[in-house]
Amino acid sequence: MRHFLKMAANALALLLVSPLALLCMAEKLLSAGEAFFQLCTHVVAILPGPPGLFLRRAFYCLTLQECSLESHIGFGSLFAHRTAIVEKGVYLGPYCLIGSAHIRSNCFIGSRVSIVSGKNQHARGEDGQWLAADPSRFVQVVIAPNVWVGEGAIIMADVATGSLVAAGAVVSSSLPANAVVAGNPARVVKSLTAAAAAPSGGDERCAE
Repeated sequence: MRHFLKMAANALALLLVSPLALLCMAEKLLSAGEAFFQLCTHVVAILPGPPGLFLRRAFYCLTLQECSLESHIGFGSLFAHRTAIVEKGVYLGPYCLIGSAHIRSNCFIGSRVSIVSGKNQHARGEDGQWLAADPSRFVQVVIAPNVWVGEGAIIMADVATGSLVAAGAVVSSSLPANAVVAGNPARVVKSLTAAAAAPSGGDERCAE
């Protein structure tokens, strides 16, 4: 019965957000911009409670490169670019900011985590002034399966399978598998066995 109710809620949410999603698709076809998409992300981010969870997930299912309906996108969290991928079993805590990222299955992302589109988004002009972000310089950062990212971490490079990124860590270069990393810049502080590398899927409280 619970599974049926969840399927029905997902279907209703997809129907409700479809007008916004269609307008976002039109924007994608007619221009290279993301202004309307980003406006919509701010709107769905602040929808409260379980209805907000279903509507956010449905909106991103229809507008991102890929987003599983078996994921959790917390209140206040938003995606800055359509090129993101969210796989099955992903948990995003509240107030996350996600750029061009591929978050693979069963990842736990704590609250206020930022996953940005690489670390070289801006260049300096000939006059020495910093230029606006250049989409051609964006990199899709990959968070491998079964990664746990602690609260407030900033991710600018790939994180390998089974690793744990400590709260507040700043990841500016690719990290190895099955490691605990901490600090700014993040460094390996402990190795993990594959079996104990990350929390098992299913308990959303682990990432809060």
